[in-house]
Amino acid sequence: MRSYKTAWFTKAARKARISDQELDKAIAQVALGQADDLGGGVFKRRLNKNEHRTIILSKAEDFWVYEYVFAKKDRDNIDEAELKAFRALAKTYATLTERQIAALMENKDWIEIIRETTK
Repeated sequence: MRSYKTAWFTKAARKARISDQELDKAIAQVALGQADDLGGGVFKRRLNKNEHRTIILSKAEDFWVYEYVFAKKDRDNIDEAELKAFRALAKTYATLTERQIAALMENKDWIEIIRETTK
C-alpha cells in the first residue's frame, strides 16, 4: 500500500505542521475504516489533534493520495461541488499506470510518503 501527497498538499501540510509520520499513521487507520467514507474513492480524516481535516483519494486501496487539507476553525466541511470534483479526480487517479505515477513523482506533482518500519 503506497501513499502520496500532492505538491499543493505538501505545502499546506507543512504550514499546518502535519508531519509525514502523522500522514503515514493516518493512512493505516483509513485502511482499517477509521475515516469518513464520502464515496467514490474519497475519504475524510481528522489530523493534527483534530485541528485539520484532510481529503484523501484512493484507488481501491492500491494507493492513497492526500489531496486537500483545511483547518476545522476555517470551515466545517467541503461542499457538494467540491465532493463531486474530488470523486471525478479519484476516478481519474484510478486509471493511472505505474509509468504515469512515476512521471508525477519525477515532476514533483506527487511526493511519496515513506512508510515507517517497525524495529
